Amino acid sequence: MACDCRSGRGVKNLLPAVREVLAEKIAAWNEKGMVGRPIRMMIVGIPNVGKSSLVNRAVGQKVAIVSTRSAKVEDRPGVTRGKQWVSLEDGIELLDMPGVLWPKFEDKVAGERLAFIGSVKDQILDIEYLAMRLLDTLRPTYTAALAERYKLDAEAIAEMESYELLERIARKRGMLISGGEANTERAAIMLLDEFRSAAMGRITLERIPQ
Repeated sequence: MACDCRSGRGVKNLLPAVREVLAEKIAAWNEKGMVGRPIRMMIVGIPNVGKSSLVNRAVGQKVAIVSTRSAKVEDRPGVTRGKQWVSLEDGIELLDMPGVLWPKFEDKVAGERLAFIGSVKDQILDIEYLAMRLLDTLRPTYTAALAERYKLDAEAIAEMESYELLERIARKRGMLISGGEANTERAAIMLLDEFRSAAMGRITLERIPQ
């Protein structure tokens, strides 16, 4: 079920869908005299995909909240460090969990994409290399979006090496260090932040094969 935790679109459909899926189980509880037994759900996913944002949006859909504890949210992985229970008026309890990743990436491309969206901590990566790989990934399909966002010529974007393009973006944003050189590290951080916050527009890293 698709929903948008930024706008709240679709989130109100979550709890009715849960009750519909569990209708038989709820009926069985009622027959056994366990009327009002809470439905307990676990929110599970990779880091930095909006699990806590979903919990907070779901809480916001209700007028009365049994537990006022809301999940801490930041635009970086690893913010949810422990279990957080949130109780809703409808008798549904949500357990927000820290993000989980499989221990080893056999597919380098999959690992890179997870790093692009912030599911892997930036502190353990070469941030400039990651930004260059993101540019290489976006250029074939999203040249126009890059050109518009960073006020660059589309043809030049296609021809430049990734480091040269990162330098050009740094200069366009006035990110310079002593001697007038481009501050590519700062530009890399900015580029990744703007990609993750959707400032570049609607972008997908994966497409359904034709």
